[in-house]
Amino acid sequence: MDFIKKNWKGMLACLCIAVPSWLLGKKFPIIGGPVIAIIAGMVITLMIKDKSALESGIKYTSKKILQYAVVLLGFGLNLEVIFKTGRQSLPIIISTITTSLVIAYVLHRVMHIPGKISTLVGVGSSICGGSAIAATAPVIDADDEEVAQAISVIFFFNVLAAILFPTLGAFLGFSQNSGEAFGIFAGTAINDTSSVTAAASTWDSMYALGNATLDKAVTVKLTRTLAIIPITLALAVFRTYKAEEEGGGQVSIKQVFPFFILFFIGASIITTIAAAVGVPMEVFAPLKELSKFFIIMAMAAIGLHTNIIKLVKTGGKPILMGMACWIGITLVSLGMQHVLNIW
Repeated sequence: MDFIKKNWKGMLACLCIAVPSWLLGKKFPIIGGPVIAIIAGMVITLMIKDKSALESGIKYTSKKILQYAVVLLGFGLNLEVIFKTGRQSLPIIISTITTSLVIAYVLHRVMHIPGKISTLVGVGSSICGGSAIAATAPVIDADDEEVAQAISVIFFFNVLAAILFPTLGAFLGFSQNSGEAFGIFAGTAINDTSSVTAAASTWDSMYALGNATLDKAVTVKLTRTLAIIPITLALAVFRTYKAEEEGGGQVSIKQVFPFFILFFIGASIITTIAAAVGVPMEVFAPLKELSKFFIIMAMAAIGLHTNIIKLVKTGGKPILMGMACWIGITLVSLGMQHVLNIW
């Protein structure tokens, strides 16, 4: 009862923003519900004079609900299918992720961009946009404004990619009889699922390929999602090391270990076993949808905690970092496809 009394007002405020954002996201998938929710939250918070009654519920939503969303994301991953069809794209995925993280680290040092926002932009660009940021933020203890900034940067380049990549693919001479090359390109070089889906569906529509490109792109994208596991675990270990180095004392790995990632892995294993024994994947569709909704709800909470004026004033360097990561990933994806004779 204490939990409900303490948190219900803030959680209800997030829910009230999340529901219309979720519906609008379905109508405008190229933008997506999470971005609509975070913008709505940033605007609405300017109109609220006293948020003290909402504070606890907003904080719970932005931290815990976000972790629950990542766990539920695992129910959309059939590891057997991903391992079978994702092997072809694995060298490209590893190369693009490495490229983005290296670029983010170099620019963090050269441009003196704060470490946490640099990590979020690098991970969000290289793995899977909002989902990767959702998984990484609790591990590195990023605050809501840092998460909001990273999401905003990722969103901007997501939209650009979804609009420009089909034209770029045609200009580069990707096969118009098969969705393989463009599907791999979209799945490795676009970071958020909504934009991957939008670009791949456009390519299918342009050349009457049914769902061939979309199926390939989504499988590659899901393969990238698995990189959340090693990245978050590595960040937890690194954070422990840094805390010990700066504090001069012992810091337990249990304090920073992302235990919700273990549940994410467990959910993926359950899905894989269920599919192997003949359970249709449609059974897990409601959990996948709930995962998306929880992310939208958490983004509403993050928006309510974010000073939009400060965000705009400090957003220049992270945008440059996002652009550098985006261009780097695009070029490496194309280069690796050429080396592997896919394109």
